Amino acid sequence: MAGTKLKVGVLVSGRGSNLQALIDACADPAFPVEIVHVLSNVAGAYALERAEKAGIATSVLSHRDFDGRDSFDAALDARLRDVGVEFVCLAGFMRLLTEGFVGKWQDRLINIHPSLLPSFKGLHTHERALELGVKVHGCTVHFVRPATDEGPIIVQAAVPVLPGDTPDTLGARVLEQEHRAYPLALRLVAEGRAKVVGNVVEIVGGQADNTRLLNPGK
Repeated sequence: MAGTKLKVGVLVSGRGSNLQALIDACADPAFPVEIVHVLSNVAGAYALERAEKAGIATSVLSHRDFDGRDSFDAALDARLRDVGVEFVCLAGFMRLLTEGFVGKWQDRLINIHPSLLPSFKGLHTHERALELGVKVHGCTVHFVRPATDEGPIIVQAAVPVLPGDTPDTLGARVLEQEHRAYPLALRLVAEGRAKVVGNVVEIVGGQADNTRLLNPGK
C-alpha cells in the first residue's frame, strides 16, 4: 500500500466525537488513511455536520425505511461499496449489525467500545463499572465479530477509577482516551501492522511505542 491511503467509511448515529478524532488524525498528510464517506442512520446526527465541515461526503440511510435488519444491512453494504469504501469504522453507530454484513467486511470493520473488553459488553458501561467497584476502566478498539462487542483487540486505553467518580466524570476521562486509541488503532491497521491471528491481534514491528495499551500521561 506504499503511496496510497486506506479509504475508510465511518458509520455514526450521534454527536461524532470519535469521528472528529479520526478527522483530526487524517489532517496530518502522513496519516495513512483517507475518510471518503460518513454515513448515519439518523438524519440529524451532529456527526454529519462535523464531516461536512471537513469536506467529507455524507449520506443518511435510515433503518426505519427498511423492513428489517437484513434489508437495511444489505443497503448499507451496497452504499459503502458504491462510494469506494475499503474499510469501515464504527463510531457511535447505534445499530447491531447482522452476521451477513459482518462477514462481508471480515477484518475490515472495527469498533470502539467504552470499557476494557471483555468486561462490560453492551450499554451503560461506566455505571456498571462503578457499581462493581472496579479500580481500572477504559476503552477498547477491536475488530468486529457477529456477537456484540466481541472480536480481536487492537488497542486498549486504561484510566483509574477515582474516589467520588460518577458515570459522567468517569466517562469523560474514558472518552479522552478513546480519542487517542481510535486513531492509533486505525493507523496500525492501515500500515499493515495489526494482523489478526486466530482471535488475537499481533502487532508487527514491536510494541515499544505503547501500541497495545495507552495510559493517561504517556
